[in-house]
Amino acid sequence: MSDTVTVSPSSVDLRVQLGRLHLANPILVASGTFGYAREMEHLVDLGRLGGILPKTITMAARPGNPPWRTVEASAGLLNSIGLDNDGLEAFIEHHLPYLAGLPTAIIVSIAGRTVDEFVAMAARLDREAGIAGLELNISCPNVSGGVDFGTDAGLCGQLVRNVLSACRIPVIAKLTPNVTRIADIAIAASEAGADAISLINTVQGMAVDWRKRKPILGNVLGGLSGPAIKPIALRCVHQVRQAVRTPLIGIGGIATIDDVMEFFVAGASAVQIGTANYYDPTVSMKLLDRLPAALSEAGAASVAELTGTLQLPARPSADLPSKPSGT
Repeated sequence: MSDTVTVSPSSVDLRVQLGRLHLANPILVASGTFGYAREMEHLVDLGRLGGILPKTITMAARPGNPPWRTVEASAGLLNSIGLDNDGLEAFIEHHLPYLAGLPTAIIVSIAGRTVDEFVAMAARLDREAGIAGLELNISCPNVSGGVDFGTDAGLCGQLVRNVLSACRIPVIAKLTPNVTRIADIAIAASEAGADAISLINTVQGMAVDWRKRKPILGNVLGGLSGPAIKPIALRCVHQVRQAVRTPLIGIGGIATIDDVMEFFVAGASAVQIGTANYYDPTVSMKLLDRLPAALSEAGAASVAELTGTLQLPARPSADLPSKPSGT
């Protein structure tokens, strides 16, 4: 890509490929922030989205965590929902028929307590029509054991490998930033065959009422999302991009077209919009409207041409003497 290249916005190709998963464009909506889509249809042209990730489902119904479940924080939102959902079979019966009829990719987010539970859910969903892929939520900080598979490279690799052996549809691993080296976990997911890797889930945090000497969230700890975590998410995408060639999906504080483009340059092939959906339900449509012109401005005829083009400063040669201080 050259700075002198001129690309017409009308000729920009928005299609992206994430392993075996083909999307019409790179703008998706994140699990847990868009419900099951039906409640958003009067605000958003759902067919324009590159993909929809409905609320995470578990094998059995979960009541979720006690209130309070959400607390506004500086430049973000703390949530401790606790994967509240009606379970796998209720999802298949009540929500999947509507979702499968939408003219966009439906990527179902699943969470399990054990490898066998993840595998059983994947095998069950593999029999259903209208599902473009699965996202393995191995990074939820708000439930007991929610991050076990996302903080241990060996467990992560085993899980991805076993799920892929149980289903034919593409599989995405969603990772947590609450680890020492996220690249190690990503390498395990990549070597196990994940079609893509989502980065990142929420950053663990808490809120305190000092007058009552009590935590505000009913679960004490929650996950921080929104603009406050964007620098962390960009760092994770950049580090993982250096470690693997598996396509990446950027998540974390994305609300403007500049945010989207920054994630592409850092190494993401697609993005998911999360917290911004709460305060501007039409944000995904605005981003799609502006994306062709932004790519054109960058001289890119496709998202792939921009992905991972971050230019790092040259490192000093190791065999050159360092410059004396004060000179």
